[in-house]
Amino acid sequence: MRISDIQRCEVRPGRLVEWTFSPATVAAAAALPPDPRPPAYIQESHIRTARSVREDGLFVPTWIGAAFDLPGRAELGALEGALRGWTLRHETLRSGFRWAGDDMHRFTLDEDDVSLRREVVGDFADAATLARYLQDRFDAEADALGWPNLIYAAVVRDDSTSVYLAFDHTNVDAYSVQRIPDEISELYLAGLAGRPVADHAVSSYVDFCEQERANADGIDDTHTIVARWREFIARCGGRLPALPVGLGLRPGGALPAQQLLREPLVDADTAAAFEAYCRPYGGTMVGVLAATSLIVHQLGGQPVYRTVMPFHTRAKSAWSDSVGWYVGGAPIEVPAARDFDTALATVRAELQANRSLARIPLARVLRLLGTDFRPTSPDLYSIVSYVDARVVPGSARWTEQKAYGLIRVSYGDQVCVWVNRLHEGLWLACRYPDTDLAYKNIRRYTEALRELVVSVPAPDRVRAAEPTFS
Repeated sequence: MRISDIQRCEVRPGRLVEWTFSPATVAAAAALPPDPRPPAYIQESHIRTARSVREDGLFVPTWIGAAFDLPGRAELGALEGALRGWTLRHETLRSGFRWAGDDMHRFTLDEDDVSLRREVVGDFADAATLARYLQDRFDAEADALGWPNLIYAAVVRDDSTSVYLAFDHTNVDAYSVQRIPDEISELYLAGLAGRPVADHAVSSYVDFCEQERANADGIDDTHTIVARWREFIARCGGRLPALPVGLGLRPGGALPAQQLLREPLVDADTAAAFEAYCRPYGGTMVGVLAATSLIVHQLGGQPVYRTVMPFHTRAKSAWSDSVGWYVGGAPIEVPAARDFDTALATVRAELQANRSLARIPLARVLRLLGTDFRPTSPDLYSIVSYVDARVVPGSARWTEQKAYGLIRVSYGDQVCVWVNRLHEGLWLACRYPDTDLAYKNIRRYTEALRELVVSVPAPDRVRAAEPTFS
């Protein structure tokens, strides 16, 4: 799925309709007793970070979401049924948190207590005005510090209907968002035809949170994973790593606004050739990290590229269809290499050695380290993420559906890069501080990455395979 902001996801004029949780649902939630299942560490860290930044006087929206089209003028009753049915399928969407002093406690609604309120907002004749309105609404309704923290919308036209969903990040990750167009389209078409949908039992992310937290709480500061993070952070100068290129930031300055670069990187044939070349070392993910290590050394001159590599934590098939934030991180260190093949071998070895560290949430590790990482930015570190999205159900129809994964670009002092493998090729999106130097270096990084991907030999010239990373 192409990653974009709301301004560049093909917003078109039409009649805007919104769905939020009904007043009755909100009232039912307010009366609920605590749910003993705790938040995941990543959820708690995200909410505490949002609160810390807000206390510093800055509202930093961090919602993510999805946009896609349905054919023709949608029948709103059927669409509302699909949205409610999908919401009930995923327990985390009807679960939230309250503060009791400095502690967070979960509450979770029963399915019967969940209803949606539909509101016809009105007709928008100008796409830019509509995009601004949607962004403002999503900022207000999908706020990390509020509940409910999701909103659904549709822009209805005679020839098509655009559907938008926005969530606070605590409820969804990239894979959750990518599944939305196929799941809601299926529910909508079934409702339109009056046919039942096959029972689709989905494991609960709320249950996963309880299990993951119990596992994480079972380790102490003597655990090997904690020791390896301690050593990594020490080599980063006592901080989590930033992208080691000039960003034009003033030390101690205010949190800067950000910009988004998003564009196709290479076409499908070139992406396939790059995958074939990198396959002996583990594939495109390894290739993107290896290329990044070479490029940032050229741009910034640092002898070692250090980053935190995101990995999904859907270790069991039971979680494969579940909506939630199933992401952990592993530390990666890549010394400056003499060539791409050397970098590939180093990255493969780093991933093999360190991927298991993602099983313990970083927030738990930091707590055990006793390090005071009071967050002043929504991003604790820089990332370069790679996802092969071609395996997601319905991905072959994303172009036809005008499907996008939405991210909110607001404030932050880190660089976050996402490279997605689509049926059309590789798509790159990058959120970075809005400074002249950051723009120049991110532009240089993108062009250098494209040139390196294009430069690898064609598949018939690729050397014999070596053992692959798994």
